[in-house]
Amino acid sequence: MATHTCTVTWDRQGQTFTDNKYSRAHAWHFDGGAQVRGSSSPHSVRVPYSDPTGVDPEEALVAATASCHMLWFLSIAAGDGWVVDRYDDAAVARMGRMPEDQRTGITEVVLHPHVVFKGSAPDAAGLEALHHRAHEACFIANSLKSEVRVEGTMDVVAA
Repeated sequence: MATHTCTVTWDRQGQTFTDNKYSRAHAWHFDGGAQVRGSSSPHSVRVPYSDPTGVDPEEALVAATASCHMLWFLSIAAGDGWVVDRYDDAAVARMGRMPEDQRTGITEVVLHPHVVFKGSAPDAAGLEALHHRAHEACFIANSLKSEVRVEGTMDVVAA
């Protein structure tokens, strides 16, 4: 199996630190050279100690889940002969108390993919089946203990 890596770097930048008044801004470095500014969520740690322009871990989790689902959906649709012109997803992750132990966590991820097919498209049941197959294959969704749901829509453009 593959190993996936990310280097996370943070620097105190001379702040006192023990007073808990330090920046949570940090960087994620990926093996292909991409760098993403990260931070704690302003919902968890107030500004200025969180950087609202950075990607927080909760946002990264919902983005990874939505991206994984999309990549599998595109692969499966192509394999089935459907031409996908565009795919947009306004994914949402919700925090709350986990039912089994009452700890705070991501209690659900809801994907809202909107797919535009070229020429022809599956019927509603076929679209649901495509999303189901993508969901079953998604490594990220398979790794989460919270519920991951897909609530998709589609459009068809003329060939």
